[in-house]
Amino acid sequence: MSWQVGRVKITRIVEMDLPVPTEFMPQATAAELRKLPWLYPHFVSEDDSILKLSVHALLVDAPGLKLVVDTCVGNDRPREITGGLPLATPFLQHLGEVGWSRDGVDAVVCTHLHVDHVGWNTMLENGKWIPTFPKARYLLGRREYDFWKAYDDEEQQAMLSDSVKPIFDAGLVQLVELDHVISPEIRLIPSIGHTPGHVSVMIESEGGRAVITGDMAHHPCQMAHPDWVLGDNDPNTAALTRARLFAEWADQTILVIGTHFAAPTAGQVVRDGAAFRFVV
Repeated sequence: MSWQVGRVKITRIVEMDLPVPTEFMPQATAAELRKLPWLYPHFVSEDDSILKLSVHALLVDAPGLKLVVDTCVGNDRPREITGGLPLATPFLQHLGEVGWSRDGVDAVVCTHLHVDHVGWNTMLENGKWIPTFPKARYLLGRREYDFWKAYDDEEQQAMLSDSVKPIFDAGLVQLVELDHVISPEIRLIPSIGHTPGHVSVMIESEGGRAVITGDMAHHPCQMAHPDWVLGDNDPNTAALTRARLFAEWADQTILVIGTHFAAPTAGQVVRDGAAFRFVV
């Protein structure tokens, strides 16, 4: 699945589908979801019990730059999100199938430092974690990194150890600010709340525009209800960020690509009464 925005091509590489029981977002009751018929069939199960999510990376092929945005969970790591079992997916094979190579990646952006956005920063080779993309600059938010490196949580520290420390050790990390400009077509925009240094990725080329959300929104239902929460570090700030950015993007010719949105993944935000809906 890919999209063309001016001279920039964006391709989705799926690591795994992630069906999430609606109980994880307590406000998303069957009665409330049914008030949003545009969520069906792509984003909610027919019995209203499952929010359909996906874990995927987005490959951004821009003039002079091959950029990977968010690197999923990665193989060989037991994580809570995978039920405590390590994944063994053909992620790198899928990368090759769309004409990309490990050595051909120029830059990697992690919208934030959660386990499902940093995994393929590294890979296990002969018992050692090595950079998956050895010639890339890994762009990590300075504010984000400073927060998590001091965070007392076993899984977060395991993530830093196997998915972040090796790229620091290899000298590949560039700590950047919330509004960092990556190339003439690509820049970061602040979208804090889900985490303290969360960013989204804005792409502008030849009059076309797209944005990769990261986890400022996990699911399109949050367009209708920006205050609905799923795993946000600061729920109030996250809700304000969603309301602000959806208002900025609404009724514009801007392709909104959800980092966890199930297929078709991309569409436009349009105003719908006091809030918004997603048109795919």
